[in-house]
Amino acid sequence: MDTFTCLYCGKTIKGGGINRMKQHLAGKSGEVGPCKKVPADVRFRMEVCLKAIREKKKPSEENYEQSIPGPGIYQFEGDIGDDDDDDDDEVEEIISQNNRGISINEGGDSGNKSKAAMTQKRKGKAPTNIGHYFATRTTAGSQPTIKSVLAGKQAVHKAHMIAAKFFYDACIPLNAVNSIYFQPMFDAAIAIGAGYKVPTYHEFRVPLLRDSKKEVELFIATLRTTWADTGCTIMGDGWSDRRHRTLINFLVYCPRGITFVKSIDASDAVKDAQLLFKLFQEIIEWVGVSNVVHMVTDNGANYVAAGRLINEAYKTINWSPCAAHCLNLILGEILKMTHIHDLAIRASKVTRYVYNRPWLVAWLRKRKGWTEIVRPGATRFATTFIALHSTHKHMHDLKALVTSKDFVDSRYAKEKKAKEIIAIILDKKFWNDCLIIVKIVEPLMRLLRIVDGDVKPSMGYVYEGIYRARIAIKKVFLNKRRLYKPYTDILKQRWDNQLRKNIHAAAYWLNPAFQYDQASFCRKPEVMSSFLDLVDTKATCSKTKLLDESRLYRDRLESFGRELALTTCKTTQPDEWWRLFGHSAPNLQKLAIRILSQTSSSSGCERNWSVFERIHTKKRNRLEHQRLNDLIFVHYNLRLQNRHLYKMKNNYDPVDIESIDKTEFWIIEEEEDPPLLDYDELKQMLNEDGSTPQSKRQCNRPQDDGDDDAVLEIGDDIDLECFGNTNISDERNAQDGRDGNGNNEDENEDDWLTWGLPRN
Repeated sequence: MDTFTCLYCGKTIKGGGINRMKQHLAGKSGEVGPCKKVPADVRFRMEVCLKAIREKKKPSEENYEQSIPGPGIYQFEGDIGDDDDDDDDEVEEIISQNNRGISINEGGDSGNKSKAAMTQKRKGKAPTNIGHYFATRTTAGSQPTIKSVLAGKQAVHKAHMIAAKFFYDACIPLNAVNSIYFQPMFDAAIAIGAGYKVPTYHEFRVPLLRDSKKEVELFIATLRTTWADTGCTIMGDGWSDRRHRTLINFLVYCPRGITFVKSIDASDAVKDAQLLFKLFQEIIEWVGVSNVVHMVTDNGANYVAAGRLINEAYKTINWSPCAAHCLNLILGEILKMTHIHDLAIRASKVTRYVYNRPWLVAWLRKRKGWTEIVRPGATRFATTFIALHSTHKHMHDLKALVTSKDFVDSRYAKEKKAKEIIAIILDKKFWNDCLIIVKIVEPLMRLLRIVDGDVKPSMGYVYEGIYRARIAIKKVFLNKRRLYKPYTDILKQRWDNQLRKNIHAAAYWLNPAFQYDQASFCRKPEVMSSFLDLVDTKATCSKTKLLDESRLYRDRLESFGRELALTTCKTTQPDEWWRLFGHSAPNLQKLAIRILSQTSSSSGCERNWSVFERIHTKKRNRLEHQRLNDLIFVHYNLRLQNRHLYKMKNNYDPVDIESIDKTEFWIIEEEEDPPLLDYDELKQMLNEDGSTPQSKRQCNRPQDDGDDDAVLEIGDDIDLECFGNTNISDERNAQDGRDGNGNNEDENEDDWLTWGLPRN
């Protein structure tokens, strides 16, 4: 008896000759088990060998079938799994008769009777094409080969190389593979099969672009249906390009999504508030005056003047400057303070020194729990302060580096620059200042992340966020006025002169998270006055009814008094909360939803502006200009439509391919963004431990239990008096909150949020 042993799986096959071993290597089951470890090329060769043997036997088998009639193949094209037992018995009987060499034609009509019987049993069963059980043909009239079915490494590599050459030849940016349409493009082509011809240049340029624009317009039409219920915010922002032209993008925000409307060359209008107003008016009329609740733009003087004209022409529309831009200006002014600017320069020297020496980076990366010192920010404005925070978190790692034997014995320690870097890292005051500035800007950073997001409405949190940011800064300096006043003055000046509007205070009053927090709710007359002003301008029913319904809301009566309404007021989005529990006050419910569904920032406009420069060139004919407008319209709206998918994939801002800002003197590693702000972080910012003085606003909300950006606590060993070399010589003459004459300068300072609240 012949015995064979497989060299791949070690299986021993006894008897049957070399043919059984070939079947084993070819993966054919039946007479012998298939080999699971055989290489694809060996399996393919064995399959070819067995196929050749079958081809040689085919003529003799055909002659045998002609002489020995049997059931035709059409009789077995049905679903074999549905056949009854009688059919199986009949097939076995026929095979048995054939094996005995008995001719069915003998005995007169026995063959016809047998055929008729089988036909009768299969009557009424729809035949199924046997090809459905096999792989799709790669070419017409050919059976798929084993090689194509297995899709070996060589075939995959060849396909990858062809795709790569296309990218290299056409100079396509490699990050194009991150498009959510990249893989579906290949899947759709494969589904069609061999012979698929890609669209031509003309098809991409004309008919396909036209069809894509129609699809986008249909998507916008679905959003339009919600504007009447939730209202919407028109977002407008502009910049000056390299040719000193002012370009403005207009988008429409609603909770279901952002829509790009158009990009305008406003060079001739930007210096004239009246002309700028006419541009805004055109967009307002396109959206629908009754649909627009809010308009937010840049806070330049020309935009402010145009905003006043909007408020005068449309009493139901509130204009406000971009909250994210205002917060950015606040951070910018803080950064310009001499001692903070010098601190940032010193910290940047440390990061540059470390990251420009690979050996030092490699040493640090071996530390347990190491993350990169400088990370790109989740917002586009605060890279410097994020870097200071990250640098402080690695204080112990950096100290361990410069005091380690490896570093001391290395050539790096002997460099001239090393002495300065070592002095900075071992300087206690440097780390003291880093910690204090991080604590100062932390509430502003959290608020910035809230208003800078475009996924969920932020209007209901601006007023409270600014207030708590100021309180948190006072808390850092232990309520010592001469220490915190330089920072709160910056915040107060920007709030009073730029950001504060009626809609912010009214949204605060309508937000149940604050209205039902009795211990901390602000009851200043100006807050209620702002709400009443909105009732005057936006009421679509009897104002008396609105006031009666506002009493139900304020006093927690009827549907507002449900236990579930009170327990979820801080965990549910404000606009959604009103949908669930506001049915006892239908008129106020509609107003609240429209106010709380708005964004407070135009940051959705601030993207990669270079793509829009090409629209406004004068070197194109009218047809090309329109085609390019259509292309930008489709591109921008597709990105906005799928922004949640891109954020899940990359955590990048939609449309902005350069979403990570880099301050030039920081060496920033290219790495994944930290997770985008979860909406719950809103509560974390507002409920941050220490953000509210106990004497003023007792708050029973849960403390922030921390995240990747852990809350840094200022210990007793931190010298606040030395922060920024603050001049404390006046302390003998001015105790906290008092001038040289003993007058209390801090009296009524809590009122500054609502002083002179504008009535626009």
